[in-house]
Amino acid sequence: MILTLLRIGWLNLKRDRVAQAMTFVLPILFFSIFATVFGNQRNPTRRITVAVVDEDQSDYSKKLVTALQAEGGLAIETSEKGSGRSLDRTRAEAMVKGGTVPIAIVLPKGLGDSPRFFATPEAKRVAVQLLADVSDPVAPQMVQGLLQKVSFTAAPEALATQGMQQFERYSGPLTPAQRASFEAWLSRPPEAAPASASTNAIGLPIDLVNVMQPSAAANGATVSFYAAGIGVMFLLFSSSGNSGTLLEEQEAGTLGRLIGSRAGINGVLTGKWLFLALLGSTQLCVMFLWGSVVFGLPLRTHIPGFLVMTVFTAAAASGFGLVLATISRSRAQLSGISTIVILTMSAVGGSMFPRFLMSESMQRFGLVTFNAWALDGYLKVFWREAPISALWPQVLVLSGLTVVFLAAARFFARRWEAA
Repeated sequence: MILTLLRIGWLNLKRDRVAQAMTFVLPILFFSIFATVFGNQRNPTRRITVAVVDEDQSDYSKKLVTALQAEGGLAIETSEKGSGRSLDRTRAEAMVKGGTVPIAIVLPKGLGDSPRFFATPEAKRVAVQLLADVSDPVAPQMVQGLLQKVSFTAAPEALATQGMQQFERYSGPLTPAQRASFEAWLSRPPEAAPASASTNAIGLPIDLVNVMQPSAAANGATVSFYAAGIGVMFLLFSSSGNSGTLLEEQEAGTLGRLIGSRAGINGVLTGKWLFLALLGSTQLCVMFLWGSVVFGLPLRTHIPGFLVMTVFTAAAASGFGLVLATISRSRAQLSGISTIVILTMSAVGGSMFPRFLMSESMQRFGLVTFNAWALDGYLKVFWREAPISALWPQVLVLSGLTVVFLAAARFFARRWEAA
């Protein structure tokens, strides 16, 4: 009897391709995505694009820029693309706010007059500024570490001189012989210099400046990351689930009568799409309103951009739900297919973790998903505080996806007309 039950279970699994995918394909797929994303965090080949502004224009600051350009983990931009003009602080800050680069290094005037690696009471140390988009927690930490490294290697003589001054301050002056040996080391030919210097020093003072949300509203704006990611993912689930009423009406026999009426299949799909779009818009409004009331999400000051993104996001998600319903043969099949597809899209598209944690190739690949474009639009509104006119790429793509999804749903719904 037990063998018979095992055989029946095997035959059921063999016939159900969705169950097979849920059992074997989906776990492997998610493992691969997570391994690719988080394995990349230790990948030394990941490069961070950094804008560099040299306001000092001293020999030391130029050496710093050259040393930064030689770092394999950084891609340095010192001039505007197209014009070729050197970057200034205003342009570099605009690049960070616009999402072109996650961080900019500003080397202020006076940095090279007397670069200070050690804090002393009489030494006034000029701080390097890092203009950062703190939504990426990795870039500021990595750039700070590399900047400290190159500050030592770019001017080893200055580091050695100040180190010796510190030694004499606390251990007494050098003997004539020690002084002569040290000065001989300083006057050695450049090719005799060591490849790197010791990093056992305090290094350059660095000020990290959050250029995105300098006010107290930063915490509320950060909530927008989670609201957008979770909101879009569950919008897809609700749209696919509610579109399953088509399958229920088919089983009950009412769908055929609706198609045979004056509305036809086009009218049925249009009515379903409008209902799903209105329901999805309401769902997103309720979620963001909850975030505003409970978690301080700055919804009131971003209502126009929020409404634009919500309408186009809900329209595209509703069309996607209809596609899943029209290719499914039953409610159970719809549930399985939607779970596999939506979870995969959400993982790759940024709903589960930010896309900036992924490699550049994974970030580009994520743009094939609906989630990535919707999330980019919401983050433009709440994090980058972009005007509505700046949302045109996301609106254009979401509009195009809506048309494609509705056309695909109409194509797959032909089987109901034939029936």
